[in-house]
Amino acid sequence: MAGSVKRTEFSQALKAITQERGLDADVILETIKQAYIAAYKRDAKERGEEVEDFEYDVEMDSVSGEAKIIAWPEGTPDKKRDVTPPGFGRIAAQTAKQVIHQKIREAEKGAIMDEFNGRVGTLVSGMILRFDGPNVRVDIGRTEALMPAGERIPNERLNPSQRLTFLLKSIEDTPRGKQIVLSRSDPQFVEKIFAREVPEIMSGSVVIRGIAREAGVRTKLAVHSEQTGVDPVGSCVGQKGVRVQAVTNELGGERVDIIPWADGDEEFIKAALAPVELSSIKLNKKKKTAVVRAPEDQLSLAIGKDGQNVRLSSQLTGWKIEVESDVKAKPKKEKSKAV
Repeated sequence: MAGSVKRTEFSQALKAITQERGLDADVILETIKQAYIAAYKRDAKERGEEVEDFEYDVEMDSVSGEAKIIAWPEGTPDKKRDVTPPGFGRIAAQTAKQVIHQKIREAEKGAIMDEFNGRVGTLVSGMILRFDGPNVRVDIGRTEALMPAGERIPNERLNPSQRLTFLLKSIEDTPRGKQIVLSRSDPQFVEKIFAREVPEIMSGSVVIRGIAREAGVRTKLAVHSEQTGVDPVGSCVGQKGVRVQAVTNELGGERVDIIPWADGDEEFIKAALAPVELSSIKLNKKKKTAVVRAPEDQLSLAIGKDGQNVRLSSQLTGWKIEVESDVKAKPKKEKSKAV
């Protein structure tokens, strides 16, 4: 009776893993054989036996899982003999169980990775588990993911058990297997948050044409609509600013400028630097540079703190923008300069 139980237990486990997980029975049996040889050699070494100068094979009953270890000196297969030690059946059963469990874990991890593979570039919710130095380990439901230091919003304070939204940025191969990489600093994260908050973006009637971001501080977003009667900027701002406020809250207070995208370079540069009223724009199409002039009192606004406004406007428009003071507005200064 015990034999039949053992028989059905092994064959049922093998059948279940091949049918439910879609794994190849021959691959599993070969892995189990290699694990049997490793277990035998480990035990033989402990008994003080020589194992390095021998070759090994396993004769295995695929129904019961019972196995014999066959050994022969290297290069002499005609000298094969059964070296199965007494009580090896118990070790074999334990080993087979471990291999099957490991294969199930691998299959589950593979299935989880396949599922998340289809979600790269989307938002996921997760809970902060722990910190590996500046890197953050995040529980995203069926598995654990990593937010590297470079994908964090600078100066954002994070605490264990805190629940946040992340961009599932990529799945990378590492020496320890596949690793899901999350981000909160990527510009695409802001795009996806807007898509979540603004139905017109989700439906495609409003399109994000460009984004420039300095995570944690400021983002500039250019939006456009081909649909008559749709105000792209208004859609993103929302009634009383409720939509843009929801995005800002998700980003921990990061400032977001929403700009109407324009087909013409001059119009787009003007929109990117708004609300500054520019006196003139001079474009050098060959060098892709734009020299803009602004009234003296609006110069610091145009440049922004540490040059941030002009830097983000340059990123957004694809033009290297240089801001100059419009000296015409101050004739006295101009006269003294000429003298």
